[in-house]
Amino acid sequence: MDRVRIAVIFGGRSGEHHISCVSAGGILRALNPEIYEVIPIGITPAGHWVLQENDADRLSIQGGVLPSVDRNAPEVSLSFHPTAAGLTIHRPNQVPESLGRVDVVFPVLHGPWGEDGTIQGLLEMAGVPYVGSGVLGSALAMDKGFMKAVFQQAGLAVTPYEVITDAQWRLDREASLLRARSLGEVVFVKPARAGSSNGITKVRDPGLLEAAIEAARIHDPKVIVEAAVLGAREIECGVIVDGAPKASRCAEIIVRSGHEFYDFEAKYLDDSAELVVPADLSPGIEAEVQALAIRAFESLACEGLARVDFFVTGAGEVVVNEINTMPGFTPISMFPRMWAASGLDYPALIDHLVRDALRRGTGLR
Repeated sequence: MDRVRIAVIFGGRSGEHHISCVSAGGILRALNPEIYEVIPIGITPAGHWVLQENDADRLSIQGGVLPSVDRNAPEVSLSFHPTAAGLTIHRPNQVPESLGRVDVVFPVLHGPWGEDGTIQGLLEMAGVPYVGSGVLGSALAMDKGFMKAVFQQAGLAVTPYEVITDAQWRLDREASLLRARSLGEVVFVKPARAGSSNGITKVRDPGLLEAAIEAARIHDPKVIVEAAVLGAREIECGVIVDGAPKASRCAEIIVRSGHEFYDFEAKYLDDSAELVVPADLSPGIEAEVQALAIRAFESLACEGLARVDFFVTGAGEVVVNEINTMPGFTPISMFPRMWAASGLDYPALIDHLVRDALRRGTGLR
């Protein structure tokens, strides 16, 4: 049988460019070359699509240095004609070269211009099946304000929050600060549409709130301020679709001293967080988290996969924090580790996600 031609697209224009590259390295390593013909495509921070070498080792963190897409490579374009679904290489002073049809795309892109419905819309227009949520689910999950509003409508418990738009901040800063201060003495200030903890500040002093909002606005002009859930455990749960949404075993993040929260450095650059898989939860609490993960997934019209993050309070209340429609696939990422603890190892998980994308196809569904 012919191998499945899969384009793994990574990098991108967001602040999570480097982590996307690391995730792609894990996926490239997991794809069985007897089953898949892999076409690695990197997107540079400037937005250029370029053909990359199928070299998983290059896409790893080495000596604390994060990998990037190699810009010095031939540019690639995707046909938007739904009957073609083909890739073309463009080299300077040469006739464009066809790479042929692509069967499926794994867009392992994190953050805006990749995880937010943009590339999903492009692939829908091109008629190419892809791993993960569609346009609506991706867009809703990317914007933390809309995400929480939908969660509330679905009856899910969320932390109290305030959204500060660019116009609100520019036109009435004091009113925006007043709303943010009403959430309590300790708050988290976040870019509304970013990930990997980029631009997040834990604020204990109301006098530092304005500076924290400005720091978040470097990443996104739209900001969300959330009341801190003090003393809660940070629990995560994976969801995939196997006929119907299915939840994994849960995991817990325990941040050691030196970090106020699970920030970028704790996630990727030092050894300051303990990742417990499976989490030490009572069967009842784990079952509740799993059920709520599926409810959160369905409420946002998600597809394919997601990682749902929760707070579990000392009183046993389960609060939804957020959902990630394209979670990390790095060697330390929770999503593949949770599924490994659930009996689905990394290569089998990647294969399942690709097969699900091929089954689902594109178009209205």
